Amino acid sequence: MVLGKVKSLTISFDCLNDSNVPVYSSGDTVSGRVNLEVTGEIRVKSLKIHARGHAKVRWTESRNAGSNTAYTQNYTEEVEYFNHKDILIGHERDDDNSEEGFNTIHSGRHEYAFSFELPQTPLATSFEGRHGSVRYWVKAELHRPWLLPVKLKKEFTVFEHIDINTPSLLSPQAGTKEKTLYCWFCTSGPISLSAKIERKGYTPGESIQIFAEIENCSSRMVVPKAAIYQTQAFYAKGKMKEVKQLVANLRGESLSSGKTETWNGKLLKIPPVSPSILDCSIIRVEYSLMVYVDIPGAMDLFLNLPLVIGTIPLHPFGSRTSSVSSQCSMNMNWLGLSLPERPEAPPSYAEVVTEEQRRNNLAPGSACDDFERALQGPLFAYIQEFRFLPPPLYSEALSGALGS
Repeated sequence: MVLGKVKSLTISFDCLNDSNVPVYSSGDTVSGRVNLEVTGEIRVKSLKIHARGHAKVRWTESRNAGSNTAYTQNYTEEVEYFNHKDILIGHERDDDNSEEGFNTIHSGRHEYAFSFELPQTPLATSFEGRHGSVRYWVKAELHRPWLLPVKLKKEFTVFEHIDINTPSLLSPQAGTKEKTLYCWFCTSGPISLSAKIERKGYTPGESIQIFAEIENCSSRMVVPKAAIYQTQAFYAKGKMKEVKQLVANLRGESLSSGKTETWNGKLLKIPPVSPSILDCSIIRVEYSLMVYVDIPGAMDLFLNLPLVIGTIPLHPFGSRTSSVSSQCSMNMNWLGLSLPERPEAPPSYAEVVTEEQRRNNLAPGSACDDFERALQGPLFAYIQEFRFLPPPLYSEALSGALGS
């Protein structure tokens, strides 16, 4: 008898959204198929699946241990969220090569269904960072007698809900600072900065309205600026490794001595970024808006306003204005990637949603409904795109022991 061959082994997921991308949240059921195509008959000991979700960090540091002696210190840590195994064909023991333990699969295409539930406890959002990652995957292994196993691994994405329609994320963020410049024995007048944003929580694609006043009573020419920063923090063995990355920025007009500049809702758009990760013990991803004054020849004057990047956009009723026009505008913003009321060349409404989507989005729904619709619309495209952008340039800062 001529033994057949394995032509292909693939994994497909039963997606919960119309974008045909496997995206899940804690408590969801992950289901799919292992697809096997063979030419001729083959004998199989087992077909297994292994599903796992985990966060992992790793970095190295060089240490000196006296004269002309150096060594490398490794820092690693891992958190496992779930670990599921199942047998679709055959039995547990793969070392048993007796004829009794074999299953015969005939030529053609075959599908084997699998299903498992994600834990109800909070899961960290899928993430790829400089020194760590959060990954979720399913692996299929086909074991045959006297042959090496055929293996295939496929990842799926998990989003942990962050609803920005909560009181803490709808609260305004504001601050004020002042700086006096010194030059030898002379004292210049102060430079003052006040800044405010309407809320703490945003989603990718939105624009932050910045309200600020910059007063320059010094003798120097200064420039007001604003920037969004992402901070990735990795924890292992009582140490922390931090990576700070510029996400977006803007520049105001140069301000001469004695002049004042006011920003009445200056827009800074949030590009494709990963949501904040706040509940993982070894990886944190946080955001901040820095409004600052660039002062030549001196330390800049700056304000840091914390941000949280969420997954569930602002509801129309989350606005502080209750007029019909503002609510309609914000509803349109949700359908069009939560763009501000003064967008920057947005796509036409017809290009973004179909008539059926328009009716569904205008119907009342829960936060979970909004999240599912987000995965079918441009919001998911923004977040998914970020995971596959080329690595940015990083500025790294290593802190000391935790709590130092």
